[in-house]
Amino acid sequence: MKKSLAITAHRFIFARNVRLTDLVKHRTMISVAYQKGHFEGAESLGCQTTKTSFNTVSSRGLTNLSAATLSDSVKKFIEDKARVCKPDQIQICDGSETENQQLIDLMVKQGMLEKLPKYENCWLARTDPADVARVESKTIISTVNKRDTIPIPKEGVEGTLGKWLSPEDLQKALDERFPDCMKGRTMYVIPFSMGPIGSPLSKIGIQLTDSPYVVASMRIMTRMGEAVLKTLGEREDFIRCLHSVGCPLPLQRPLKQNWPCNPEKTLISHIPDRNEIISFGSGYGGNSLLGKKCFALRLGSILAKREGWFAEHMLILGITNPQGIKRYVVAAFPSACGKTNLAMLTPTLPGYKVECVGDDISWMRFDKNGVLRAINPEYGFFGVAPGTTNKTNPNAMKTISRNTVFTNVAKTSDGGVYWEGLEDEIDPNVKITSWLGEEWTKDSGKPAAHPNSRFCTPAGQCPIIDSCWEDSQGVPISAIIFGGRRPEGVPLVYESFDWKHGVLVGASLRSEATAAAEHKAKVIMHDPFAMRPFFGYNFGHYLDHWLSFAEKPGLQLPKIFHVNWFRKDKQSGKFLWPGFGENCRVLDWIIRRVENENITMDSPIGYLPKRDSFRAEGLDIDYDKLFDVPKDFWKQEVTSIRKYFDEQVGEDLPKDMNEQLNKLEQRLNQ
Repeated sequence: MKKSLAITAHRFIFARNVRLTDLVKHRTMISVAYQKGHFEGAESLGCQTTKTSFNTVSSRGLTNLSAATLSDSVKKFIEDKARVCKPDQIQICDGSETENQQLIDLMVKQGMLEKLPKYENCWLARTDPADVARVESKTIISTVNKRDTIPIPKEGVEGTLGKWLSPEDLQKALDERFPDCMKGRTMYVIPFSMGPIGSPLSKIGIQLTDSPYVVASMRIMTRMGEAVLKTLGEREDFIRCLHSVGCPLPLQRPLKQNWPCNPEKTLISHIPDRNEIISFGSGYGGNSLLGKKCFALRLGSILAKREGWFAEHMLILGITNPQGIKRYVVAAFPSACGKTNLAMLTPTLPGYKVECVGDDISWMRFDKNGVLRAINPEYGFFGVAPGTTNKTNPNAMKTISRNTVFTNVAKTSDGGVYWEGLEDEIDPNVKITSWLGEEWTKDSGKPAAHPNSRFCTPAGQCPIIDSCWEDSQGVPISAIIFGGRRPEGVPLVYESFDWKHGVLVGASLRSEATAAAEHKAKVIMHDPFAMRPFFGYNFGHYLDHWLSFAEKPGLQLPKIFHVNWFRKDKQSGKFLWPGFGENCRVLDWIIRRVENENITMDSPIGYLPKRDSFRAEGLDIDYDKLFDVPKDFWKQEVTSIRKYFDEQVGEDLPKDMNEQLNKLEQRLNQ
């Protein structure tokens, strides 16, 4: 093939008859620009041939990202998708400060971001009001066999444990969305690692996106750039991620708040057989930052089952007692139930220290010695802003004071941010502009910040980040905690009788709905393992996977607990437990149980603390109400759980789960 390369202004220009696959054979920097005219290979890249130029592939110039860094499989992935999406240009992201600043400058110019001068390198994005949360109704998993993905619900009952789409119907949906979807835009190529680069517990992904907001956010949330490509080498086992906001240029309709999205055609799809994630139409984090819920949990749980580990919706924290003994625990709560607050806890008990490994997702694997080890696959925190204050989570407030992208929070006239909960922490004289860009006062009758507004901030900035948070071997886990918002009936803390009973505790988790989904709040929902929106495969098979570890020899199975910070007094409606920093008292009891202290008493639902063993000194609490186990409530709970299993899981429910439920019922009837 005839090739002619001209080096102009530190760029390689495609002149005639040059394909990406040819260009990358040169051990030179990849930097792609199209000159006016026609050349063979343009269509294979899906690029316009009428553009005169575009930015270098590596924003750092010709000194860092070598063409040799791209493997043949990565090149083919880029070419195949670009051929369909037809971006004007392709930029391989290196994760550098220079590149990030260029993207921020671009978004400021486009009106997508504005600077928050009160803080260091902090930015505010406002989305289209129709693109503010995960959209479960448009999130699907596609497999040949439907039952691989979801249990068959009872006739006449709508399944809530995931949505399945046949490969044929998915392909039709993709064909209706992706052709030409990136016209006029740049396709950014994001090489990223979930987990420390090179860790045996980590996985690599390549995300293609036309959103600079996604690139800037993925740079915070994942380890991203050239080092990932070098670690990947010629391997082909990367997760292939494609994302488009679904707004080719020129626009067919005006944007709302300068936020490109296509809510009518939003679709978030997972194809396990191809290790592929394809997302269209939404720029919101959970739908567009494909390393997060899509990879780390949905595809992650499938990989975990294949390979014998766990991918869970769990925080990871280390707690050190006054004697200097340190233990690590993981905890699964539904979104907006206090995972981040617990992960960054400031203990009220003297001599205790809590350190954060992760606030949302845990990947866990038993090592050769039978110890369960966990890594945080993420590199940042994507936290719910409302309710985060210096009282509820001072460590989070310190973390987000620099290098943070805020989304859908309110802003103040002095260049800061505001959301519900900060009423006592801002100058009463500042003016507030709501997340919708409107003047706001406390009499406006609606929230200043969206209930699911977010901060996206580097985890390494957390003042209590654990020294081992990037340990490639993971941290050893001593306890697994489940919890949710239960206004009545469920005690502050109890311990499962054994591993299989603990699996029932996780499977029967119920909680008030979360702002992170499109459901209305204050509805008690079943949320097994806090994973209901995130299961990558049939929940019955997921339970089989968890139960299987009880039969494997040589494993040091962690103890399993359930906590409930949210029980309310029936008369007053007020919370019975102060929560926040006082939750260290519950962790204290859990850690002492890990050390096998004799501090429990039996109850029908599990082991409760002996009254004199629970450190409640200095608190004005009603201990009896906090730890009461009302049998009538729990009999109804068993009925609800049994009905849920029957309707939603059916024949795929493991026998062990029915046996555990029967045992619970028998204990309640004694």
